[in-house]
Amino acid sequence: MRGLRILLIVVVILGVLFVVVDRVALHFAEEEAASKVKTSENLASTPDVSIKGFPFLTQVASGELDDVELGVGQYEAPTGNTSASGGATTIRIDDLKADMKDVKFSSGYSSATAASATGTASISYDQLLKAAKSAPTSVFTGVTAQIVSLSDGGDGKIKADMKVTVTGIGTTTYPVLSTVTVVGNTVKVHADNLPKLVVDLADSRIRSITDFQQTLDQLPGGVKLDSVQAAKSGVDIKVKGSNVRLAG
Repeated sequence: MRGLRILLIVVVILGVLFVVVDRVALHFAEEEAASKVKTSENLASTPDVSIKGFPFLTQVASGELDDVELGVGQYEAPTGNTSASGGATTIRIDDLKADMKDVKFSSGYSSATAASATGTASISYDQLLKAAKSAPTSVFTGVTAQIVSLSDGGDGKIKADMKVTVTGIGTTTYPVLSTVTVVGNTVKVHADNLPKLVVDLADSRIRSITDFQQTLDQLPGGVKLDSVQAAKSGVDIKVKGSNVRLAG
């Protein structure tokens, strides 16, 4: 009995030591992964990396992690525009959270790729406004218009405030409810109805101001836009991808 008791104590001690070593190794791996992601994605701050599942060391031995969560506070997504061509060269994406499944890494731990990834993020209205025509644009003789602000229009719509100036008369701001959609990696805003200005012949010119789009040329790890929904402080987006590069 005494020998059995000693054996049980040894097993318990070894189990505790294994858990401690496993958690220490996990913490180190998360810090290293976060540092690599910051470097590879050229982030301004270190992201949050959380490796799920227990034990961690057995996952390492298999060369694959079941589930890795990535959090990026702010990410400047390239738009494909250049300073010479005009338009915003980057759009800030806030609170990007991605859940990556079946993450395989190289033998030297220099790179890691997830079989699939899903996530959420948001784009504030002031950032999306960069894609609209913010300068007064002629829509008819003596009439100019411009989008001056974007906000939540309720029921999944964006409210675009369009300021219209008529020479010799004055300025009026018209609220325009718009639908926001995603095509590929491009966010599109399309006015549901146009305000009647001067004559219907100006409608196409007005729509060139109310309707606009913004392409996000590159997202972390190569994930793609999946859907977009107007919300209180901006548009909420969902992302997804396969063979997503986590680092390296």
